[in-house]
Formats: sequence, structure tokens, C-alpha cells
Amino acid sequence: MKQDARHYFKLYSRPRDFHPAMLADIASAHTYIYMEYYRLGNDPMGMQYLDAITQKCKEGVKVKILLDDWGTAIPQMNFNLLRAYGGEVRYFKKIRFFIDFFTKNHRRNHRKLLIIDDEIVYIGSPNITEYSLDWRESQLRIEGQVAPLFRKAFLANHKLYNQYIFNKLSYKKTINFQDFEIVQDLPSIYRQQVKKHFEKLIQKAKYEVVIETPYFLPGYKLRRALSRATARGVKVTVMLPLHSDVRAVDLIRAKYMGYFYTNKIHIHYYTPTNLHSKLFLVDDEVYGIGSSNFDYRSFRYQYEIVLFGRHPEVIEQMRLHIAETRKYCVPFNYEAWLKRPRLEKVIGWMLLPFRHLF
Repeated sequence: MKQDARHYFKLYSRPRDFHPAMLADIASAHTYIYMEYYRLGNDPMGMQYLDAITQKCKEGVKVKILLDDWGTAIPQMNFNLLRAYGGEVRYFKKIRFFIDFFTKNHRRNHRKLLIIDDEIVYIGSPNITEYSLDWRESQLRIEGQVAPLFRKAFLANHKLYNQYIFNKLSYKKTINFQDFEIVQDLPSIYRQQVKKHFEKLIQKAKYEVVIETPYFLPGYKLRRALSRATARGVKVTVMLPLHSDVRAVDLIRAKYMGYFYTNKIHIHYYTPTNLHSKLFLVDDEVYGIGSSNFDYRSFRYQYEIVLFGRHPEVIEQMRLHIAETRKYCVPFNYEAWLKRPRLEKVIGWMLLPFRHLF
């Protein structure tokens, strides 16, 4: 496969494929390893990564780890040896029980990044956990000159890890480099940069939009952009898990399926396991891959990062990934949706006002 002379790209879909690659790259590190994850499992997979990184720290490699306090259950004491060798571990926004519990604690760091030696970057959908080994994910490995920009993005979040209140200067600017566009989000009701990029690309779409996401709860503006796209002849395809790992989201999304169907937005359900992939492709020309889901919570409350680009080699791999996903999907059945159990309809209706929380 022909690659960009300045970069090498590899898109992974299966955790059983990309975890060995990530561990091998960690083992090859010479200068630094920076990790930023929503969830590092307190399980054999998480311990395998911790052992590998601790060993590199022992060898003199600089290590910085940023984990979300809500998403990660691994105890602080497990990092004692890493810290003894000079490694640094921070938990993003520790849970506070007495001061504005809900509003502040709901703003979580959902980003997934691994950066090694200003040479290698992993960005995508997966956490590092044993239970998600059989899920379908999207993980892009980039080798080349863009790594220092991700290092810069990581260090900014690493510095911000314990700030519960931030000012306008904290808002992250989009990073542009060659054919890359790194879009970052902070929690905000009004300034939702990732969502605005999705809207803009959908509005410009000429013939096709493809979305893979585990949670599909687009707000009014995104729903309108998608329906207007289909009205002008654009084929819109959305692939979701038949059953995600958050049942409440499945019940809420069902409320919108009639709207999607009547507006010719094609929904396909992935059946073998949970689809946790987060991909976006427009006209085989522009792709998006990163941590953001296609829902209220990601856009409004979470720290996210998405890479947009136009690299033909990434798009070619993405098309293969999408084709493979589609092989194991079943289309949305409108008649079955109309006949779904009354209890599901009632629960979905009751949960609807809280859709931005799931």
C-alpha cells in the first residue's frame, strides 16, 4: 500500500491486533512515553501495559500518564514502582463529593492517546481494558512528523488535569499541520468545536457520509444537517451496535429512529459484539477519527480529540474497515420498530430529558 512519504498509517479494527503493536512500540521507546486514557483497566490487560511502561521508566525513558478519575478504577498504589523510577501519573479531576458534585464531576477526560518518542502516535476509540478485547474499534497508528503536535496537545491537558474552572484562554485551538487538523474540545454548551466540524463537513458533502459510533444521539443542528444532506441526494449511512454497553442510550436513540427513517438516514446495526468504533468519512475525501462519540455528552461535557485529514491511504483503509463492519450489520427495520414493546417506549420517553447525560 502506497503511503505518504512523510507518514506511515495503519488503521486497526481489532484490539487483539493493535494491543501487541502498541506494546511493541512501548518496548522500543527511547526518549518518552505519554499516555492519556479515559480507562486503564484494573485487570490483566491494564497490568500488562503498566508493567511494560514501568520497565521503560526503569531504563530511563520519560513517562507521563494521564487517566480519568471517573473512568479508571486502578488504585494509585499500583503506580508506586513507576513513580519510584521517576514516572509521573495524574488522575484527571478527582471526584468531589461536596462542591457542585454533578456539574463539575460530569466533565470527564474521554481522550485516548499514546505518543512515543516524537515518532509514533496512536489515536482512536479504544480504552485499555480486558473486557473490550472482542469489541470492534478504530485505532489509527501514525508514524511521522505529526507526533510532536500531539505531544503538545497532551502536555496542555496534562497541565490542566486538576482545574475545575477554566477561563477563555483555556479553550484549545485547532492544530493545523500539512494535511492534518487536530480538533480538541473542552466542556462547553456553546463552543463545541468537534460537533461544528462534523456539521460543516456534512453541509459540504456531495454524495456520501458514513458514520460509525457506539452512541448516536445527535442534537437538533446535526439532525437537521443530516436530513438536509439526504434531501439533496447525499447517501447517509450510520453504523451502530445492535446493543451497546450503555442500555439507556439504546432506549433513548430508539425515540429518533422514525425521524431517521423518514429522512432517509440509513441505520445499520452491528451484531457480533459491541461496536465502539468512532469513524467519520465524507465523499471518500475527508475522514475523522478520535475519541468523540456522536452524542450530546461528548460534544457538551467531555474533553475530546479528533483528527481530521485527507490522506488517501487512511481513507482506503477506512473504506476496507467500513466494508468489513457492514458485512456483519443488519439494517434498521421500521416495521419492527413500530411494534417494539410499550415498556421500551415509555422508558425511552422518560429518559429523553436526560439524553445529554449518557
